[in-house]
Amino acid sequence: MQSAKRRGYKGICGVAVAAGLLASCSVLPVDLPDFESESFVRHAASHDGATPSPAPASPGASPKSSGSGPAQRSAVAPLAPLGAFLRSDSDGVRRITQLQSWLGGTELKVAHTYLPGDLWSNIEGRPEFLRPWTRWREQQKDRFLVLNVPMLERNEDGLPDDEVRGLLRQGADGRFDSHYRTLAERLVRLKSPDTVIVLGWEMNGLTYSHRCAPDPGAWTAYWRRIVDTMRSVPGQQFRFDFAPSRGSDAFPWTECYPGDDFVDIVGMDTYDQPEGTSFDEQVNEPHGLQAQVDFARDHGKAVSYPEWGLFRNGDNPEYVRRMLDWFDRHKPLYQTLTDYCPHGVWQCSENPASAETFRAALYARSGGASGPPGATPVPTPSPSRTAVPVPTEPGSRIPWYEKCFVYGRYCVRFDKVLPDWWTSGREVD
Repeated sequence: MQSAKRRGYKGICGVAVAAGLLASCSVLPVDLPDFESESFVRHAASHDGATPSPAPASPGASPKSSGSGPAQRSAVAPLAPLGAFLRSDSDGVRRITQLQSWLGGTELKVAHTYLPGDLWSNIEGRPEFLRPWTRWREQQKDRFLVLNVPMLERNEDGLPDDEVRGLLRQGADGRFDSHYRTLAERLVRLKSPDTVIVLGWEMNGLTYSHRCAPDPGAWTAYWRRIVDTMRSVPGQQFRFDFAPSRGSDAFPWTECYPGDDFVDIVGMDTYDQPEGTSFDEQVNEPHGLQAQVDFARDHGKAVSYPEWGLFRNGDNPEYVRRMLDWFDRHKPLYQTLTDYCPHGVWQCSENPASAETFRAALYARSGGASGPPGATPVPTPSPSRTAVPVPTEPGSRIPWYEKCFVYGRYCVRFDKVLPDWWTSGREVD
């Protein structure tokens, strides 16, 4: 699905650093999002001087509804494993704890990141990139790591169809097997053998080089080859997530399906777009949310939502309510919000009403069954005014290395190319 949400950064310019270190900086289109969790977390936590107070369910009360929208969600509904994309690098791991605090202690069971798609050496998963994520995963048995893995290098370089077609055929013939074997071996060695691999995501669109439309037959053969290669590594327990973007996009995603033996999860990336589209239309459109659920059921697969969030319809709390209700009803294996502007609620101050809705719905919730069938629901206590520790940081500023320096129509950011040791000791408070 076409979106402003891209993790890849293109364009390089050289800069001289005072200490004599020669560094590079990323050049981005100016409309790409900046991260602003520090100021927004403080604002959201202190809004009107109170934390959110979800209304507890009264025994015997009928669920409320609003128009054609869903019934009000029960405070005791089991929570699907929850996560958010916060950043691709090690800062994304550190921010998980902060988001949990903002949610009143609701535990994030899922960490989500993306391998860079610029070079094969990065698609192989550099150990220094993977290690913070796999360490987080290893700390608790019920956590899991979701890793988006490109199928081609130069994945956001706008390659023409003819070139993509040739590369897909080379992949189907085994030319790129070694890269995926290396990735699998590294994940096993780093004690994350059960990583969920979101391979070749949004293949039905035009954004990525690993798109399906130029040669669906070669694409599906290449997917199968990657899966076979990674499954051949001793100790692996990988789960492969087939995650198109919602709707028909540029190509029907059902025509890219590699087959039940090569897919464990049928995912979907879904954002609140196009402009003016209702949630019911997003559910019922061809290749939409209902089609995904039906397809997964027919093929005996779990569903997931690796990416979801706000977009063309702005700050839309009704969309957030409907998505959370969708998760409660359809029990995905996991769901991970894309949390930066314009999609997010915690790291994006553009969506305050949606942020309040998201936070109130998930505040102090836990997963698992809430009790035996027919048991009287136990209301979740309203969070106290001091339940959420407000992060402290000097000056409420985004670190300089995360800022967007505008040059014409481009945004220059340094954080994507500075070495990990530069930012590893500089947590966002």
